[in-house]
Formats: sequence, C-alpha cells, structure tokens
Amino acid sequence: MNDKALQKDAMRVLKDTSRTFYIPITFLQKELKIAVATAYLMMRAIDEIEDNEHVELTNEIKYKLLNDTCGLLEGQVFDEEKYAELVAPYKQFLPEVTLRLGDWIRLIPAGAEHILKKSTSEMAYGMAKWAKANWQIETKEDLDDYTYYVAGLVGVMLSDLWEWKEGIVTKKELAVGFGRGLQAVNILRNQTEDMKDRGVSFIPAGWTREQLFAYTEENLMLADQYIKDINKRSISLFCKLPLAFAHKTLKALKEGKEKMSREEVEQTVREIQGE
Repeated sequence: MNDKALQKDAMRVLKDTSRTFYIPITFLQKELKIAVATAYLMMRAIDEIEDNEHVELTNEIKYKLLNDTCGLLEGQVFDEEKYAELVAPYKQFLPEVTLRLGDWIRLIPAGAEHILKKSTSEMAYGMAKWAKANWQIETKEDLDDYTYYVAGLVGVMLSDLWEWKEGIVTKKELAVGFGRGLQAVNILRNQTEDMKDRGVSFIPAGWTREQLFAYTEENLMLADQYIKDINKRSISLFCKLPLAFAHKTLKALKEGKEKMSREEVEQTVREIQGE
C-alpha cells in the first residue's frame, strides 16, 4: 500500500479494534491524529499479546514475544523480517493489529519516531515482566508499577506528542495519573471477567473493592488536573472524552451497574463535542 492507502486502512483497523478510542482520535488535527492513531495501534499490538487468552500462548511464550519485541523496537530501524519470524509460530492466535506492527511503525510521522518506539518498547518490557510474574500483584507498589507500564506510559507518550507538535508542556505525574485512572476503571469493570477467563487479579492482596474505588478516584483527580494544563481545544477534547467515560463508568460501577448504557455513551460524546 502507498502511505495514503495505509493510513486509511490503519483507521479501519483502529475503528474495528476500539470504537471508543477511535472517536476522540478524530478530534485531533491531521499530523497528531496520525501520530496518536499509530501509537494506539502499536501499543494495542503488544497488548493483544499480553492479555491473549489462547492456552497455547503460555506466560513463558508471552514473555519471549514481548521481550523480543521490546528489543526490536529499541533498534534504530525496526526489523520487520525478524518480527515476522518471531510471531510466525503463533500467527493463528494473534489478531491483525499485532501481526501488522511493522505497518503501524511505517506510518509514524517524521519527528515522532523516537517518542512512539521508545514508549512502546518500554511498555513491552513492563508487560513481559508482569507476564513472567503471572500478574501476581500483592501491594499498592505492584499495582502502581503494573498500571504505569500498561497505561501511565500512554499518558507520558501523549504528553511528549503534545509538546513535540504544539509546544504544550504538562507534568509527568499528572500524565501518569491520567493513564492510571483510565486503567483502574478498566480493572474495576473487568474484575470478575479477568479472574474467570484468565485466573488473574490485578487487585493487591487484601484490598477491598472500596480501596480500589479510592485508588481509581485518586488517579482520576490527577487526570482532571492534567487536562487543565492543555490549552488547545482539539487536544483537550481528545483527553476529555475518555476521561468523561471513566468518571461515568466509575459512577455506574458504584451504583452496581456493569457499565454505562449506550444512551449515556452517546450523550457523553454529544456533551464533549458541544464544549
């Protein structure tokens, strides 16, 4: 594919992979839109290895795939041939977004390569570490470490992109809180499913659900502060939509619901777009 066709196809994969994330990306202006879409696809590519439920993909195999991908991303040039060889034995168990990591890397706008490859490499390293440990989260420090690698890093990467393209400077601890807060909501929402399907709990030993609610609220407060430092409307809207979803999902969970209703999702999109 030429670049234009590949960009169009990337947005198709993005929409198929995450309709929720697709919407705020469309708020961004062209070069940032491509950069953030590419970053999402790269990170989703390795995430689909980490939380893959196929029994053939053991923790040892996940560790190797993620650790080796980390190393490939650290190279000056991503070796697509080596990556293809790495994932080939497990091709039938991996989704399109993972198998096409090289395509997403080719789409990175000039000047943003270091940001995206460095962040995705670090995420792969952290995911590999936690896969090897079978996600045994015992303490708050463990939870902080895990949520940093799988989500806090996303906040930092986004902040690096805002500064690269628009000169917007944000505080790292707030950027990490932005990512962590969204992830903590996911952990709360998927608590039963994670244990049933994967035999994994991301909640520290001895914690009550109320403690996880408090942890989530603490990080969402940092996320609220993070957005205040962003003075460009398109970027602010991009950040506000998933954060609004997180706040409303948390409220629904506290009320004993499983998630927001479709009507609430659509209303939230209209509210954010109208700001």
